[in-house]
Amino acid sequence: MPAGDARQLPTLRCRRPAPAPVWCLLQRHLLATMGEAAQWFFDRYTRPDGTLVWRTEWPGMDGSDDGYESWHAFPLLYLLGGDARLLETARRGWDAVTWQFTEYGQIHREFDAYYDWMHHGESSLLLYYLALADPSRPQDRQRAARFAAMYTGNDPEAPNYDPARRQMRSPITGSRGPRLTMTAEDWCTHRAVLDAYPPPFEDIPGVSGPTCPWTDDAVFAQVLARMNARMARGDVPLNLTAAGLVAHAFLFTGERSHRDWVADYVAAWAERARANGGILPDNVGPTGRIGECMDGKWWGGYYGWRWPHGASVLLDAVAVGCMSAALLAGDAAALDLVRSQVDALWALGRAEDGIWKTPTKRLDAGWTQFRPADGRLPVLIWSLSQAAEDAARVARVPGQDGWDRVADHTGKGDQAHTLPWYRYITGHLPAYPEEILRLDLRHVALRLDAIRRDGGDPASWDVHHWQDHSPVLCEGLVQTMLGAPMPIYHGGLLHSPVRYFDGDAGRPGLPPGVGALVEGVGPGGVRLRLVNADPLRAKRVVVQGGAFGEHLLTRVAEAGSGEAGVEAGGPWAAVDLAPGAGADLEVGMRRFAGRPSYGGPWGGPAPAEAMLRGRAVPAGAHAGP
Repeated sequence: MPAGDARQLPTLRCRRPAPAPVWCLLQRHLLATMGEAAQWFFDRYTRPDGTLVWRTEWPGMDGSDDGYESWHAFPLLYLLGGDARLLETARRGWDAVTWQFTEYGQIHREFDAYYDWMHHGESSLLLYYLALADPSRPQDRQRAARFAAMYTGNDPEAPNYDPARRQMRSPITGSRGPRLTMTAEDWCTHRAVLDAYPPPFEDIPGVSGPTCPWTDDAVFAQVLARMNARMARGDVPLNLTAAGLVAHAFLFTGERSHRDWVADYVAAWAERARANGGILPDNVGPTGRIGECMDGKWWGGYYGWRWPHGASVLLDAVAVGCMSAALLAGDAAALDLVRSQVDALWALGRAEDGIWKTPTKRLDAGWTQFRPADGRLPVLIWSLSQAAEDAARVARVPGQDGWDRVADHTGKGDQAHTLPWYRYITGHLPAYPEEILRLDLRHVALRLDAIRRDGGDPASWDVHHWQDHSPVLCEGLVQTMLGAPMPIYHGGLLHSPVRYFDGDAGRPGLPPGVGALVEGVGPGGVRLRLVNADPLRAKRVVVQGGAFGEHLLTRVAEAGSGEAGVEAGGPWAAVDLAPGAGADLEVGMRRFAGRPSYGGPWGGPAPAEAMLRGRAVPAGAHAGP
């Protein structure tokens, strides 16, 4: 990317000296430490060709998602300003995992042959971050379009979607099409794990306790027969996560068909919710009838209301679909489906011991597992919309004083601190930036120590081994730098009010030595603090409105300076920081006024002309004389 183009942007020049605050030094230390640790981690667990040091064969339909998850945070760290090597290391990891799991048998045509969208979504995070970090490669654009076609009804080899009925044909989908009959081999890697879970149905012979012994062959045969009869055909809300993959294609191509498919698929599920009295049904049969394969029950589907995860994974999928639709349409009304489900569960709640609890599961006997109302999903929705109605949904959740604690854990997907971040960004927890960044440094050190002590036979390692050891933890950096919570781990896109580019180096992320802290967000913009901790060199920061340029910047000014600042009028503005200078900025913006894209200040994604077209081989043709 030619860095000189950044000189044409509206530019605010900041020369006021500002000693580097602790949060800034912590950000820079994290970027440097994790950038170096990532290379060590990659080299420790891979062969020279980049494949994982592991077993020679792996059965079932699980596993490739965990391979991709091992490196998914690498391009995220890069696009925040991390080591330049992270991008190519992440690409090498994607290529190697794709080849390795193709040989194992899980992947076909560079995509999972068949699995559910909780796992497809986790796999896709690496692709989404790679595209944000560098959209210039035609291979990535072509893959995005090809993968989207598997879910829009445009790939005859993978007819996962029924366009006439506006639904997926199965909860288990992929590059080989819908998996309408599951086999024992598909589940062989999960049976021991699922022994500790509740039974998937209430009528399994011989199962009456709180758990179901999947490792008992007789019980498993009954489970599998019922799953094939009731769960293998038709659509489930979990498939709404596919909207993220189709949105990913739109961000490369800008094709209206991708945007329209996302909007229409979300609308189809909203219609099903209305037909079901407002509650989203968790299963739709092959002909489109709710409860068609479930003896008329609207609950009980794959990853549905009675699944062990209950409301949490189901609503995450709905949120991914709605948030993708809102991004592409530039309209927060696209969030209404997920809002309606949050409201429906709230209305079903009840007070127990002075605590408002909402149900998380639906069994034949009715709603159950009432738990304290969870603010995480309302916060995610509010962070995207900045709408008063979503702020009210967060405000009604009781016990928010209890969010003022930075728990000493990271959580799967590095997303354990959404609630304390919300308290900080709304003015209630001023120490949060330092606390979360120190915590991330602590856990990076713990994981590096675990890597040093790691031993044993790699063939015995669990499929989650590498992601559990990864020393790249980005939650604190994303929250403080970008002013947003981490994306939904099961396939959500990165939604943030701002992101940055190095105006001198012509690459994504903050320039070396620069820290950024989003101190407030609102419908009209953000309060942003930029600090150049380098006392010797000036730095040029390009600020973008939105992770995808979807917000147009109106004005950038130093708060309290009495000066007018600069008028922007587009998705980018530059801030020149003198050596050792800092600035408290008011960044005004018109939210969702621009077309979202993977493009940046130096150009758009790879052009369509760069895409390759294969030959159409006539039926019956063959090679040779």
